[in-house]
Amino acid sequence: MPVPLVLASASPARLSTLRAAGIEPRVIVSDVDEDAILAGLEDASVSEAALVLARAKAEAVAALTEADGSLVIGCDSILEVDGEAFGKPGTADVARERWRRMRGREGALHTGHWLVDARAAERPAAGETASTTVRFADLTDDEIDAYVATREPLAVAGGFTVDGLGGPFVESIDGDYHAVVGLSLPLLRHLAARLGVGVTELWTRR
Repeated sequence: MPVPLVLASASPARLSTLRAAGIEPRVIVSDVDEDAILAGLEDASVSEAALVLARAKAEAVAALTEADGSLVIGCDSILEVDGEAFGKPGTADVARERWRRMRGREGALHTGHWLVDARAAERPAAGETASTTVRFADLTDDEIDAYVATREPLAVAGGFTVDGLGGPFVESIDGDYHAVVGLSLPLLRHLAARLGVGVTELWTRR
């Protein structure tokens, strides 16, 4: 029997990434207040903030009885451009303004990962942030307006996707592609190993 995994995220991209890797997780979305957590992290780096958010989500879900007997993975992604954190734009105006700043430039996409073993009463955990350099195409104003009009960038970290409509606007990446999608499979393997679980034990499809 595979070791059950719970994904503490509503992200379709993270779910698809796990499924493509032979892992069928149960999805339980946390109710943590991300804005409140970020408000208390004024002195933290963007990379540290991504990890703190991932930890908060994973630990909140791991504390639920529904997660008993499972590993729980929480993730959070934040784009950093010139030291400034770009989370989810939320509105078309914010997404448009950010893309005008991002085009033709590069940023660091930080994805925090926190894995909790809810099979044990003490809930041992391991966490780390995967950081990837993303180079953006020099979009025209018309391309930005068309992309924002799809509403895809409004609810994703940094206002872009690499595996969706935003794919043509990402010129290249240095680092783990899956981390840019939202969940690093190699990092999941390393974190699971720290908790004594082989990644193949998570496979539900062989």
